Amino acid sequence: MKRLHVAAAVIRGNDGKILIARRAGSQHQGGLWEFPGGKVEAGETVEAALARELLEELGIVVVAARPLIKVQHDYPDKQVLLDVWEVSAFSGDPHGAEGQPLAWVTARQLADYDFPAANQPIVAAARLPDRYLITPEGLDTPELLRGLQKAIAGGIKLVQLRAPNGYNPQYRDLAVDAVGLCAGKAQLMLKGPLEWLGDFPAAGWHLTAAQLRKLASNGRPFPKERWLAASCHNAEELALAELMGVDFVTLSPVQPTKTHPDASPLGWEPASQLIAGFSKPVFLLGGVGNDDRQRAWESGAQGVAGIRAFWPEV
Repeated sequence: MKRLHVAAAVIRGNDGKILIARRAGSQHQGGLWEFPGGKVEAGETVEAALARELLEELGIVVVAARPLIKVQHDYPDKQVLLDVWEVSAFSGDPHGAEGQPLAWVTARQLADYDFPAANQPIVAAARLPDRYLITPEGLDTPELLRGLQKAIAGGIKLVQLRAPNGYNPQYRDLAVDAVGLCAGKAQLMLKGPLEWLGDFPAAGWHLTAAQLRKLASNGRPFPKERWLAASCHNAEELALAELMGVDFVTLSPVQPTKTHPDASPLGWEPASQLIAGFSKPVFLLGGVGNDDRQRAWESGAQGVAGIRAFWPEV
């Protein structure tokens, strides 16, 4: 069965809200909500298909767009490749030109709408930022908290509280403070044993590769309302992350780093090939920073993760 290639758009308005449309009852997955778009015709580029579909469906002209995520999904009756772009600027007033109901919703509200199964990774990608800050090691608690506060004030929306020296009581105390700093401003991802989950209900959880290997066969350890991520370094670990049902991963190291000088870097092209076989948001990590975001997007990634690249001077 040939995979149906579909161009789809996460369209953001000036206020940051996202435009979604409801599928007609007569369509495949009818009655569910979706991100606007349609089939890529033979000989047509994805960008051209997206521009054509959005003009036909919504009456808008795309002004600025970039790749967001590619999702391969197999339904019982068809196989699809969703080639998703983020549209950040357009002209015209969007309306349901084919009679379809539309809604402008916040990224957080996306979780309240029913989408086809193939759209779930797109919902995650639409809700996630393009930068993922990992806190440095070797800082005392006041210095770390000052830096975290400054990073969040500077626009960081996703933070991993790193635990390089094992999981000790000091980390738990620090996590309590970090939860308070991030509340309502940034999504905090904690690390540690899953026995701690109940103590930090507002936090997501970022699994180490070792935890992923040990726990993946058990499935997702908590409901989808809470973020779950994992550290991956190869195709095997990405497959385990898919099996476990994580929401996103880091893939590393892309390039040589001071933090892990002995690790063999993947390189951009192999990293891109690994992402192509994985249908969840990926943050590239290791020797990358703000200036690499465009290249990361072109490689199929959500964005970049980093320690030094995003840590402010305090």
